[in-house]
Amino acid sequence: MRPVRPAKERGADRSPWRCLRTPSMRWWSLANLVSNAGTWMQLTVQNLLVLQITGSAAATGLSLAVQAGPGLLLGLVGGAVVDRWPRKLTAAVSQAVLGLVAFSTAVLLGLGLLDFPTLMVLAAVTGTVNTIDGPATSLLGNDLVPRKDVPSAIALGSVVHSTGRLAGTALAAVALGSVGTSAAYVANGISFLFVAAVIPFLKPVTGTARSVTPRAVGAERPGDEDPRPRKRSTGTWEGLVYFMRRPRLVALAGITGLSAMFGRNYQLTLAVLVTGPLHAGQAEFGTVSTTLAVGGIVGAVLAGRLQNPSVRLVGTLASVGALLQVAAGLSPGLVVLLLLVVPMAVVESVSDTAGTTVLQTDPPPEMRGRVLGVWRSASTGWGLAGPPLLGLLLEYAGARGALVAGGLLVAGTIASGALLHGRRTRRTRPVDVLAVPPPAGARGPEPAPALTTAG
Repeated sequence: MRPVRPAKERGADRSPWRCLRTPSMRWWSLANLVSNAGTWMQLTVQNLLVLQITGSAAATGLSLAVQAGPGLLLGLVGGAVVDRWPRKLTAAVSQAVLGLVAFSTAVLLGLGLLDFPTLMVLAAVTGTVNTIDGPATSLLGNDLVPRKDVPSAIALGSVVHSTGRLAGTALAAVALGSVGTSAAYVANGISFLFVAAVIPFLKPVTGTARSVTPRAVGAERPGDEDPRPRKRSTGTWEGLVYFMRRPRLVALAGITGLSAMFGRNYQLTLAVLVTGPLHAGQAEFGTVSTTLAVGGIVGAVLAGRLQNPSVRLVGTLASVGALLQVAAGLSPGLVVLLLLVVPMAVVESVSDTAGTTVLQTDPPPEMRGRVLGVWRSASTGWGLAGPPLLGLLLEYAGARGALVAGGLLVAGTIASGALLHGRRTRRTRPVDVLAVPPPAGARGPEPAPALTTAG
């Protein structure tokens, strides 16, 4: 009989902040807060810098595309590097290189030598390094806590990201008004060096990352490990093969990609809705944006209570969010929209945390970098394709039509996939066969074989 634990202890196991009980996670969260503030400080200034140098809004979009491009083309390579090299060393080196790029930009800017082509080269270098830094730092953070606390760590990371974004944007305004543009790059470089200095002192929890025995690719349960010693494989394309052979990862990618393209570009769709059919202005849209941010933080705190999320939970939450989006598209006024925006943001935040947990814990440890590399390539793809597709939908269907059509598309596709999966599961479910009673004196009944119905 399982012992009954005190209610206080059970509550601690589900606390959204339980990952902070690990000292290394406390230091890592502080480092991430500093890094996020520096990153958003630089991003805010960089867009204005491109406009100042070129005078073209299209050039600003091009700079963002150049920085995102390596993620689409080199995601698999970056993931393989993370699986091949020691994780702490990889993360520390990538952070130091990103700091060097930020300092170089500040120096060139201070000397008046920074032109648009040079800025594009620096953006491409940053994007390339991020293909390694992204999966390395994500997995390193998960290595600092037990498996059951990974959702808490991911949710805390979401709160840190949102807080760092607000702080970085505010600091950018201060820098522009007092010390100049180059100060933002210097501050971001310092934030990268701070993270790199913290990493050597982090202590991964026993049983994570390199401290576990690699499983055979395709193993499903703890008992499925291959007992034979084998060489750790770090082939670049094996991550893609593994990903495509895992139906739950493919389903997760389908749900997330569809939602990202047609269900979550609220900064675009809600901006058009507020300033168009609802006849409001920029101040009202600012209120909507702030409400979205607050709802996202609330959702991240709630998501921290998750312990073992599933793809089914991600699909359910994405469907609920899509239906709320439909209701938002039909909202008669700003007050109703604000009431809907809060649960939309909460559902999105919880769904993101659940999906990220599945993505980062489902593969065996020796495959996780490459799986995240595949995900980076895929997410960059739908991140680049989504805004133009949604823009066309807005052009032809209007703000209300785009929100309603996009929400119905997301919810309908997820529901159809769930029905097909349920039908396939029922067709392949094992059928028990009754064992024939043994003759008298026999040792005991032999277990009857399980017959599987034909597909």
